[in-house]
This record gives sequence, C-alpha cells and structure tokens, in this order.
Amino acid sequence: MKTRNTAYWLCQILGWGAYTVIGILATILSQGSVPPAGWILRLLFNYAIFFLSIILLTHLLRAQIRKRQWLSLPMRKSVPRLVAASILVGICSASQVILLDAVTLRGLTNQTGVLSMTLSVIGTSIIWMVFYVVIIRARQAREMEAHLREAQLRALEGQVNPHFLFNSLNTIRGMIVEDPGIAQDMVTRLANILRYNLEREKSSTVPLKREIEVVADYLAIESIRFDDRLSVRMEIEPAAAQSQVPPMLIQTLVENAVKHGIGARTAGGEIAIRATIRNGALSLEIVNSGQLSAPREGATQIGLANARERLRLLYGEHASLRLENRDAATVAAMVSIPA
Repeated sequence: MKTRNTAYWLCQILGWGAYTVIGILATILSQGSVPPAGWILRLLFNYAIFFLSIILLTHLLRAQIRKRQWLSLPMRKSVPRLVAASILVGICSASQVILLDAVTLRGLTNQTGVLSMTLSVIGTSIIWMVFYVVIIRARQAREMEAHLREAQLRALEGQVNPHFLFNSLNTIRGMIVEDPGIAQDMVTRLANILRYNLEREKSSTVPLKREIEVVADYLAIESIRFDDRLSVRMEIEPAAAQSQVPPMLIQTLVENAVKHGIGARTAGGEIAIRATIRNGALSLEIVNSGQLSAPREGATQIGLANARERLRLLYGEHASLRLENRDAATVAAMVSIPA
C-alpha cells in the first residue's frame, strides 16, 4: 500500500508539474516579446497556485471515485459520473486561474485565451481520469488473476491431500489386527504428516528440507506395508535442501512411484530421491524400480496432472516435470524448478 501511494503522488507531481511548465512556457512565448520580470514573477505565482490546486482537486476526485465506488458500477453508470466529475474539476481549476489572472496580471488574458485555457484544463482533467481508471482497472485485473491462481493452487492441494490420506489409512487399516504396535507407529507418522499440513504457513512453497521430512514419514509407513520389498535412498545436497518447492509435490511423485512402480512388482524395488542445484535451478529426481506402461482403464492420473498444473501456476514455463524410463529396470520422474 505504501508503494502504491508513493507511485500515485509521484505521478501526480510529475504529470501536473510537466503540464504547468508547458503552460508557463506557452504563455511567455505567446507574448511575442520578453515580458517584464515582474509580470513573469506574477505568472509563476499564478501557475504555482494552479499546480497546487489541480493536485488537490484531482486528489479529491480520486477520493470520491473510491468512496462512491464508481469503478464498480456498470459502464453506462460509471462513465457519465466520471466524465462529469472531471469536467467539474477542470472548470473549478480554470476559474481559479482566470480569477488570479484578472487580479495579478490585470486581465491581460483575452477571451480566446480564456476559452483555450479552460478547454485545455478540462481536457487534461479528463485525460487524468482516463489514465487513473486504466491503471486501477489493470491493477484490479492483476489482483484478480493472483487471487484466482491462489484459489486454484489451494483447490489442487485439496485434491492431493485427501488422496494421500485415503491411501495411508488403507495401509494402517491392514496392520491394525496383524501388528497393533506397528499400526500405532504408523498412526504417529501419519499424525506428523497431518500436523505438517495444518501448521505449515499458508504459502505456495515450503523448504525442500521440510518436505523431505514429510516424505520420509510417508515412506516409513509404506516400508512397513512392503516389509523388505521396499528400500529407500536419499541424496539431498545441502544447498538444495534450502530451496523452495510446492508443498506435497515430492510426496505426490513418491506415492506414484510406490503405487505404480514398487507395488506392481512382486520383488518390490528401490526408490531413490535426489536433489541438486544445476545452472541456477533445483533439479529433483525420483527414481524407482519398474517400467512405464499404458494407464489402466479408469485410471485418473490425478496426482501427476495436479503436480504439473501446480508447477505451471507457480512458475509458468520456467518449471517442468517429466516422467520416463531411465533404463530397462527403472523409471525416473524429473522436476526442474527455479532455485
């Protein structure tokens, strides 16, 4: 807000200042010869008063536009109000100039000059109003887009978290009768993950280090279910650990690797998570045993679709997510995010 006010007053001063200087020069040049020094001083005084008054009047116009919420009205209602108010500002300012001219310069301004000056001030006031409306409309559009992006991100996160919770609870349910102690440990780890979702800042990104802790809890739950069929290896560079990533992104990719890679193999396999900084970007790799295959009938692939959409919303074309066979025995999910 402070930055906006500074920019507003800077535009007011520079814009009307330039108009005032042009008016002074035009008036002096219209005299045909060099006017007396006293006349020039009185002219400068008149324009200084004009400069201060026009800034005050347009500022009051801005206050009225905001107070009466004219920009929220339909165009058929807002445009006449805005134009009429701008004309009124121009007439008030021109009247002040004419009065000062009559008093200090003793009515040297002729009728043609009065009309020309009045139309000039009114026209400039309307132009001021147009610029103000365009700038405000553009700012509102940017803010609306930002709000929509934030809402989309929250909706996508809401789709990811219940999916993860459902899978985890299914895993725990299978262990309650078989081994209550292990089930209790799994519940504790799941509680850690849920606490992370509740306590983390309402932000679109989190430190990679914190995300890895949540993934470790998830993999611990899955390791209990797979027993010795699942092994985990993590290689996280210290510099990469401090980078920011979308929350639950890595967990989504790891869950996909467990479900479609390890879970589809009788012998199980390994999941390797690597994070490095390369050429100013965070490079993430989730490599798992298995091979890519055509999606099963009815498969939604919502996890990967959401991950790609979240990256697009946050980073545009500067982020990517690729899934491909690394070799004959492994699949790799590769993510690149600006560091």
